[in-house]
Order: sequence, then structure tokens, then C-alpha cells
Amino acid sequence: MQFIVIEDFTGCDRKDIYRRFRDRGRLKPDELVVHHSWIAADMSRCFLLVETDDVTLLQRWVIEWADLVEFEIVPVATSKDMVAALSGHL
Repeated sequence: MQFIVIEDFTGCDRKDIYRRFRDRGRLKPDELVVHHSWIAADMSRCFLLVETDDVTLLQRWVIEWADLVEFEIVPVATSKDMVAALSGHL
């Protein structure tokens, strides 16, 4: 499954986040695939497209950052996949 992960840095020192990232990396399980990552222009949020079939990998990743970052995780499907899934109903 694919997920849009929104990391919200509001209310924390963003320098602490980037120091940890510089020193320790993403701190995600190797099996969790990050396809793309974008940072908002004001550096308040990060948007990632990730993929995994094991939701516990997301949970293991979130706990590594829970002291600095608020997470929103949204399961997503491509438009092509959604059209195919709905084809019998349209």
C-alpha cells in the first residue's frame, strides 16, 4: 500500500529535527520504501510518499520521531487504480 505521510514540525525547534536527520538519517525501517519527499517552503511540514504492506513499519518509524514531529498518515491509491476499482460501478 502507498501512504502520504505528513510530518508537522509546528511547535518544535526545526533545527533539532534537521540535526537528528543529519546525524541519524530517517530512522525508518529498511523495508519501508520512501518514493518521494517534499518540504514546505516555510519548512513547517514534510510530505512523503511511502510504501509498505506492513503498517507496523510505519508505527516503528513514527515512534522514533514522536518527541519532535506530529504525523498524519493517509492511505492513498493512484487515480488509475481507483478508476479500475470502480469500473464496474460507473
